[in-house]
Amino acid sequence: MDMINRAEVEHLATPHKWGRQVVQGSGIAGSFDEKGVDCPFVFYHNDLFHMMYIGFNGEGYQTALATSSNLIDWEFQGLMLERSETSHWDHVGAAGSWILLESADLYTLPKLKKIDNKYWMIYHAYPQVGYESGGAVMGLAWCEDELLLNWHRLEQPVFTYEQGAEWEQGGLYKCCVIEAQDQYWMFYNAKEKAEWPWKEETGVAVSEDLIHWTRTEENPLMTVKDDSFFSQYYSDPCIKHDGQRWVNFGFGFDGKHAQGALALSNDLLHWDSLPEPWIPIGGPGELDEIHAHKSSVIYWQDTLYHFYCACRPAKTGDPATIEYNDNYREFRCITVATSKKLD
Repeated sequence: MDMINRAEVEHLATPHKWGRQVVQGSGIAGSFDEKGVDCPFVFYHNDLFHMMYIGFNGEGYQTALATSSNLIDWEFQGLMLERSETSHWDHVGAAGSWILLESADLYTLPKLKKIDNKYWMIYHAYPQVGYESGGAVMGLAWCEDELLLNWHRLEQPVFTYEQGAEWEQGGLYKCCVIEAQDQYWMFYNAKEKAEWPWKEETGVAVSEDLIHWTRTEENPLMTVKDDSFFSQYYSDPCIKHDGQRWVNFGFGFDGKHAQGALALSNDLLHWDSLPEPWIPIGGPGELDEIHAHKSSVIYWQDTLYHFYCACRPAKTGDPATIEYNDNYREFRCITVATSKKLD
């Protein structure tokens, strides 16, 4: 990857952080979001904004849906993917990654696309109880329900790390699926080994039917770089087209902080990256003091809304926290940054 100049991408900037959570974990014992929420995916459906997101309850992920009329105030609607029966490959939990959209154009409201009168979702699932425990693989689910709460999963995964190259042999993570050049492109990040510390990098596979996928020879496309803010991870792709080029709103991790990253491409295979964080972490005590990552970007009323997962050390009174060890608890929520300052 070569580096790009910030002047090329100022039209994509969202410098105004809301500074408050728009979705957070409930803290209710036994609820799907008892410990926290993560991974927003924002789209427009039936005259309302929708957000697919995942909740963590200490055992695994489940996928939820919220709606909004203004992109700031969100109302929980229900679960899209719950924990499956114990005999199924995704019984620990199912984390929604992406729903197929009509267009990847950044300046068009993202609306869901139907194929065979169905909506289609790619999700990932980890095999072991715990926080992202074990190597994840990807599944496919479909829905005919316009409320988007009744999803049917294919019996077997459609994409696994065991079939991949050395850089992805530790497991897969969140993906992004777009249509271009008469085929589907699934961008995804993966790790090269199961033992910490590992690296995560981003590659792509293509398909004509969403079920059979072929990895490209160019993988991985977005790689880590020593002495950078993405020295350990280049992860969680979110691909849009800004009218001139393809844009990836991913994130980088240097071993301490995860921060939003930005990359550009003309052909979806060769990417140039901005050398500094696109969504930087905040200062001490701010909502994104530790991490600012896992993006979903939408354009509405002449304003870019950049949703992301924000993390800071837990404080007294936080409704939901994730305990990573005996000495550290984290508050993890979803927030937004915008191109224009909101009232």
